[in-house]
Amino acid sequence: MLTDFYAQRPQWSPDPDDELLEHATIQVPRDYAEPGGERIEIALSRRRATAPTRRRGILLGVNGGPGGDWGAGRGLPDRFAGTPPHEVYDLIGFDPRGTGASTNLLAEVTVPRAPFDSRPPDELFPQFAEDMRLREEACARAGGELRRHISTANTARDMDVIRGVLGEQRLTFVGYAYGAYVGAVYGTLFPAHLDRSVLDSCVHPDWSWREQFLWQGDAVRRNVERWAEWTAARRLHFGLGDTPELVFAAVEDVVVRLDGLGQGPFLRTLFDGAVGNRAADRGQWAELGSLVGELGKAAGAGDAEACRRLLQEQGTWRPDDSEGSLRVGVLEAITLEHEWPAEPEVYYQDMREFRERFPYGYGVLRAQPWVGAFRAFEPAEPPVVPVRAGYPVGLVVQADGDPMDHYDGGVAMAERLGHHLLTVEDSGEHEVYVLGGNPHVDAVVHRYLVDGELPARRATCPGRTPRPDVAADPD
Repeated sequence: MLTDFYAQRPQWSPDPDDELLEHATIQVPRDYAEPGGERIEIALSRRRATAPTRRRGILLGVNGGPGGDWGAGRGLPDRFAGTPPHEVYDLIGFDPRGTGASTNLLAEVTVPRAPFDSRPPDELFPQFAEDMRLREEACARAGGELRRHISTANTARDMDVIRGVLGEQRLTFVGYAYGAYVGAVYGTLFPAHLDRSVLDSCVHPDWSWREQFLWQGDAVRRNVERWAEWTAARRLHFGLGDTPELVFAAVEDVVVRLDGLGQGPFLRTLFDGAVGNRAADRGQWAELGSLVGELGKAAGAGDAEACRRLLQEQGTWRPDDSEGSLRVGVLEAITLEHEWPAEPEVYYQDMREFRERFPYGYGVLRAQPWVGAFRAFEPAEPPVVPVRAGYPVGLVVQADGDPMDHYDGGVAMAERLGHHLLTVEDSGEHEVYVLGGNPHVDAVVHRYLVDGELPARRATCPGRTPRPDVAADPD
């Protein structure tokens, strides 16, 4: 029965705004164990190679989420348009099952009742758990049976159907974040059909999703520590102290002052987020140092409005949808591939630790209960453990300060698969190749994808944004 799916021939149509971009839709089994059952649709996009005499196949991309960045999968060919790989590859994008223009996995929107608080008190912990219980129920109501079949393995199987219907023996792959894991799983399931592969900003092949979330707190903290060391060496410029410990004390003094403004946790939570997020971008280190000083003065003067203005660019991690409307529920389904603790106290203990050790970058939200604690379905199969047996050595790209996918994940993925590792040094970049605008990384990866030239087994290159040109204090 699966042969019927591979025998499809897509009917391509030009994009109304760009005749060089084509769209098509194919069908795949909802459940690959029952290919004669219900079918779902996968939406594709294509930009043909610009140098057809040098064409070497298709380049398929998957970005993060999980869930293809909520339907941006078909947009990846646009990001690669005009690059050296575009000369020799047809660029293929697709919205992974459940997302975008493919058959959607829907979930009802629930609005959290727990306050937006980077350091919530213990008495609020049960509300975080209740929010997640209601969120899982809302996912189950709208998602139905399809939820069990929105999985990494099935996304990889969809990729192989895409390869087959395009008439290609092998595909070249670029995957970002969760998409890198999809690529590793594809190579495990279909090694004979994977050619060159780039795994950028990898999740750790041995971590559960809960561990992945928790280690984000450590990654954020490391960036803040590096920023504190740099800032301490410039006490004369920033006035926050001449040791990292004193810089952290200055940050915590701002926290205390913001809490004393009578605005609830909101401003302090925005500040915690700003510290974590801006420390990841080396180019914003001077701005962060100035922000700490200016906020300290404004909060010390009791000027809540000035503090709000200083923090106005900081996001809040809160949905804009209204209660009961529908959204895509792929994030929940994919992260429930792994087991999650069912006992709330396990999460509460982590929240207490993160409240103290990792408050920056909304660290406590990475430790709070997740819908997995209340999972309403059993996955159709266990997660695939990535291995490489039968396809060529590829390339892992990982920034050493990536706050979303810990550097250790990239190292572990490279070691697991025997891939070469390109470390982006002193950088908090996430999803680096092409998407991040890092010319050093782009040059290395272009050479590999076009010419097959891998860098050294453990290579390095600089980040996109250097540290600010602020002179250190004289000795």
